[in-house]
Amino acid sequence: MIRRVDPQDFEDVWSLLKPSFRAGDTYTIDPNVSQSDALDYWVFSGKTAFLAGVSGVPLGTYYIRPNQGGNGNHVCNCGFVTAPQARGQGVARAMLQHALETACEIGYFAMQFNFVVKTNTRAIDIWKRAGFEVVGQLPKAFRHPHKGNTDALIMYKIL
Repeated sequence: MIRRVDPQDFEDVWSLLKPSFRAGDTYTIDPNVSQSDALDYWVFSGKTAFLAGVSGVPLGTYYIRPNQGGNGNHVCNCGFVTAPQARGQGVARAMLQHALETACEIGYFAMQFNFVVKTNTRAIDIWKRAGFEVVGQLPKAFRHPHKGNTDALIMYKIL
């Protein structure tokens, strides 16, 4: 089940974000980000956030927002986090499908991922299988905590 995040879900959302943000290997978020700042980043700031779960157990979260303002607001951007114990079980694919459907319902023309760390091969594979193309590469743009400076990809799909 995938549904919009409500205030009573904030602890569950944090429980999903915390391992990903602390690892520091996929998001350009300070690995020591506070719960309050992480939730502000994920749930607010013009974003609509969703929670995915099975039988009341939170397994993933994503947000959708306009990628740019003004004349660029017809393209959306999303961020996805899957619980470590749920990886490889189709949660990210289900959230992506939900995001694509939601984006179409809202009236977006395209979806863009601005900064996909090249070592995040599982996500890249999912996005490519869903029809996303790599339209740009930012050399050594991400300081990976274990692999050093790593490229980041810009991925795009017309809906």
